[in-house]
Amino acid sequence: MGNSTSYERIYAQVARVPAGRVATYGQIAELADLPGRARQVGYALHALPSGSDLPWHRVINAKGEVSLRTESGWEGFQRQLLEEEGVAFDSAGRVDLNEYRWEPPLTRETSRGD
Repeated sequence: MGNSTSYERIYAQVARVPAGRVATYGQIAELADLPGRARQVGYALHALPSGSDLPWHRVINAKGEVSLRTESGWEGFQRQLLEEEGVAFDSAGRVDLNEYRWEPPLTRETSRGD
């Protein structure tokens, strides 16, 4: 399976995350049928073209933190975008995943137990 197909599946899942909610890299990987490939989600988001309208900022790490970037300053920008959508951070810079994690609605396929 090529990266472009994997990236398209990742982008399709990221696009589903609504404003005011977050998803983890691992969660997006699972939803894109790429279990255990959280890093690939990070690579896909890093590869987004400048000016993309994909809500990349809604994807955070499993600790509820904004992941560090190779380019400095982006962490603060991502946090600002999330706060503008109503996502709160605690004093340690973490999002409460129990409160803000997006849970996609069950579809017929996922609820059948196949």
